[in-house]
Amino acid sequence: MGHWWYRNIVEPGKLPLLLALASFVLTFLVTRAVTRLIRAGKGPFRNITPGGVHIHHVVPGVVLMVLGGFIALAGGRRGFGTGAAAVLFGMGVGLVLDEFALILHLDDVYWTEEGTKSVEIVILTVALVALILGGFLPFGVNELSPDEETDRFTVVRTVAVNFLFAVIALTKGKGRIAVIGVFVPFVALFGAVRLARPNSPWARRFYRTRPKLRARARVRAYRHDRRWSALRRKVEDFIGGAPSR
Repeated sequence: MGHWWYRNIVEPGKLPLLLALASFVLTFLVTRAVTRLIRAGKGPFRNITPGGVHIHHVVPGVVLMVLGGFIALAGGRRGFGTGAAAVLFGMGVGLVLDEFALILHLDDVYWTEEGTKSVEIVILTVALVALILGGFLPFGVNELSPDEETDRFTVVRTVAVNFLFAVIALTKGKGRIAVIGVFVPFVALFGAVRLARPNSPWARRFYRTRPKLRARARVRAYRHDRRWSALRRKVEDFIGGAPSR
């Protein structure tokens, strides 16, 4: 275990990233637990409202991100300072992304349907950071052999092709697949060859004069949403709390 830890975490310099991810996840979970208690009127926790102004936790989150970022820039890549900066930054990210929907809508939508976007972003961020910790690099560069890495044409071609797959998946309305596909090219390829979502830019451009294809896209999107939306919502409600109906 010690050898694995040193070879995969310490030696590549991934310990700060692991600390940031751990503090990010822990801060998000603690924050959601506290806000759910405040919502239920239980426990000693209350909203912070000095002078009648509700201070959202995105504010201390930004402060922690700024502190962590500048401490990391001022220090080296290793040592206690770097670890402390990673923890501060992770805590800040946890607080900020927990209110991502508020930033997006510029409105207090924390316990509404729109507020569930925060939970989606947190889950996606955790998945991406975990992929980086696992050794995945953007656009499939991690799949190149040492000899291929020295060939600039091979690197550029690999990045360009996988980037194209991710862009096509995105224009087909498959945002989650496109983002994950940046690190796992096969996922982006899967999204690129599948039918587009009916309201996506790809469908509006290429399915406009093909009514049968439009109908297939609508049916497939309906079946997919019916199969997976309820499960995704249950997971999000379990993690972040059910929104107000």
